Amino acid sequence: MWYLYGAVLLAGIANAIQPGQNSTLARGFSQPLVAGLIVGIGTALTVLIIGLISRRLAWPTTQELSQVPWWAWGGGFLGGGVVIAQLLIARHVGAGAFLGLLVTAGVVTSILLDHFGLVGFEVHPASLWRILGGLLMVAGVALVALF
Repeated sequence: MWYLYGAVLLAGIANAIQPGQNSTLARGFSQPLVAGLIVGIGTALTVLIIGLISRRLAWPTTQELSQVPWWAWGGGFLGGGVVIAQLLIARHVGAGAFLGLLVTAGVVTSILLDHFGLVGFEVHPASLWRILGGLLMVAGVALVALF
């Protein structure tokens, strides 16, 4: 189980590096959103290759498709919004502020999602310690963004 935390740490490192890569790619084109399409193709190819190698890729059945809640289909649009923010905003605010805001907004939102058991998460009450942790992240990102 601990190796999963290592995988998340690697994803966090990638999450810090990716905005710089994507915004640099966007600066290289007269139309910066073309970079978003290239990123999307790279994402799709990565999922395809890993899915084929791991044999965990199969087209869903009609029954499986019908059982997915309506709100679950929006993840790709949200991911696209993150990529567009990377392309157009990250270089202007800097890596620390961009990722700090991104992660802090995600943690604060996740505390609410956990507390109310929204979008498929189990209920994990927003204890005083979890709320304090979120507030400390807000304070930390404010320091990173201001200095």
